[in-house]
Amino acid sequence: MANSRTPVDVLVIGGGNAALCAAITARRAGAKVLLLESATKDFRGGNSRHTRDIRYMHRAATDYVTDAYGEEEFWQDLCGVTGGATNERLARLTIRESETLGDWMPANGVRWQKPLRGTLHLTRSNLFMLGGGKAMMNGYYDTAARLGVEVAYETDVRDVKMIDGRFTSAMASRNGSSEEYSAKALVVASGGFEANINWLKEYWGEAAENFIVRGTPHNQGGMLKELLRHGAKPAGDPRGCHAVALDARAPKFDGGIVTRLDSVPFGIVVNKEVKRFYDEGEDFWPKRYAIWGKLIAEQPEQIAYSIVDAKGLPHFMPSVFPPVEAGSIGDLAVALGIDPMRLGAAVNEFNKAVRPGKFDPGVLDDCRTEGLVPSKSHWARPIDTPPYYGYPLRPGITFTYLGVTVNEWAQVIMQNDAPAKNVFAAGEVMAGNILGRGYLAGFGLTIGSVFGRIAGREAARCAGF
Repeated sequence: MANSRTPVDVLVIGGGNAALCAAITARRAGAKVLLLESATKDFRGGNSRHTRDIRYMHRAATDYVTDAYGEEEFWQDLCGVTGGATNERLARLTIRESETLGDWMPANGVRWQKPLRGTLHLTRSNLFMLGGGKAMMNGYYDTAARLGVEVAYETDVRDVKMIDGRFTSAMASRNGSSEEYSAKALVVASGGFEANINWLKEYWGEAAENFIVRGTPHNQGGMLKELLRHGAKPAGDPRGCHAVALDARAPKFDGGIVTRLDSVPFGIVVNKEVKRFYDEGEDFWPKRYAIWGKLIAEQPEQIAYSIVDAKGLPHFMPSVFPPVEAGSIGDLAVALGIDPMRLGAAVNEFNKAVRPGKFDPGVLDDCRTEGLVPSKSHWARPIDTPPYYGYPLRPGITFTYLGVTVNEWAQVIMQNDAPAKNVFAAGEVMAGNILGRGYLAGFGLTIGSVFGRIAGREAARCAGF
């Protein structure tokens, strides 16, 4: 028999940014809130603890951003990465509501800092958290505790009970026993299924075994499966994911942002067969870095190699792992475990195709290739200055795009297109409504923050507050 807990007004499942935004907002509205986090206290916060910045709309420069970033530019940037695969109503709501985050987040425990060197051309559009995502989550948890939000760690929800679209209770495993949690309203903010390798295999096959999960191993997608099982309408591409070029030497889980590699625009990338396969300089890196994981996932053995020379090395923030270094291209190939003759030929072919231009990493410059397939559109310079450097790359999965459909009140939409009566969703579990494909740096945190607050507000209202 399960132990039945005293009912609360709002039950929040999840422990990351979206969950805490929901819990804090619902509690400030007067609701009694219980938050269930599957991780231990030391590893609380989900993927959010690995973040460092958030994209937000603002009308002028501040101490922390260098210029205005308005709604239309934000919207056009989003369209540029999604190709229109987004719900415009929900996307514009997110953009507009993000304007208040610059003040709301510090009011709830977050501190800002000026952006660091090599931070993806984001000095104008994004705010950076002092201490990164870990400090942000600690601040939110401290605020939640002061407000009286109850938190249960190491609590893994396995089953939810719903009757006619209404949530009644959740069954969870905690401290070796089964617990039943009842509430007037439910907020699901428990992430995607990127850490569930067997689920990823349903869409990627055995290639998924070579994926590295950048964030928490707790994002198994259990609550997503539960909502879909109860008739929630899916949203987003089941095969889609935010996946970056990650250092292949990274741990399988929880390596975080320090294992990401931003070297791609400043050199060339080849696969196991030592062939280039995509334009490394197609656009600014914040608009393209999240496609490279998927590109690498489609290559033989799901591995690639970033090659730069001494000129390129100063222009990007290094990974936690040092690059492989050599005095010649041939020696670099040997050190990386790829064919020296082929790499030499690939570099020579690239160098011959480079056309003179004025190199400027801060703009879409005129340094390009001509007659090369695939081309390199910007930041193309000959790779000719020793020492030479290489990084092995793997697909680094951040989060998956399959989620549940929601409306502007964060209500979960069921298969009959009616909203669930008291079930709300925020964060990665619903981000596929807005991110049909592609990614903008810092935008996942924006979606979680905006819809977390909406979900908390509406759940409290549903509970009578």
